Amino acid sequence: MNRYGAEFVGTFWLVLGGCGSALLAAAFPALGIGLLGVSLAFGLTVVTMAFAIGHISGCHLNPAVSIGLWAGGRFPAKDLIPYIVAQVAGAIVAGGVLYLIASGKSGFEVGNFASNGYGEHSIGGYSLVSGAICEIVMTMMFLIVIMGATDARAPAGFAPLAIGLCLTLIHLISIPVTQTSVNPARSTGVALYAGGWAIQQLWLFWVAPIAGAVLGAVVYRAIGKAST
Repeated sequence: MNRYGAEFVGTFWLVLGGCGSALLAAAFPALGIGLLGVSLAFGLTVVTMAFAIGHISGCHLNPAVSIGLWAGGRFPAKDLIPYIVAQVAGAIVAGGVLYLIASGKSGFEVGNFASNGYGEHSIGGYSLVSGAICEIVMTMMFLIVIMGATDARAPAGFAPLAIGLCLTLIHLISIPVTQTSVNPARSTGVALYAGGWAIQQLWLFWVAPIAGAVLGAVVYRAIGKAST
């Protein structure tokens, strides 16, 4: 239960910090946070939680990561469902907290509520196919970095920084395409409050990250074996 609680808290922080930066800070150009600020916010949530709960639960914070680590032989199947439930629950609660904060502003409108989307709901107007490719490839690379940084042969103590910086880079690349998911829990946690189109398009942000995570695990197992 300690591990599941840690995943709940960690995913809560990821959505609160990452999506919160987009909803509450980036919405005001005068604050100067922009694309770089939101990207850093997501990366920083992972770095801080990795140091805080990595020794408790492994700090997955992401159903795709848990499934990818299982596919890579790093995580037991019996813990998949409890981890995913805890992660999604933490994301939904964080979305609720953000809704309560954001709705306290005069003239509040839900809008996209930091939801992921494609087509007309992509910031850059990218298609479903572009969004799917982006989410698959970005999540694949995320899993390769995660598995590589946490490999027993990797330098000890640097995994949180490598993983957090990787997530920052992923956001810098893909926010214009899908507003960056690579995490089904993160997508679900805000889509439920945005409603409508965000829920209709949510399927992609489960299917593509999970497919990318499994692919990343397969790739890392192949190159990891080749280097031994």
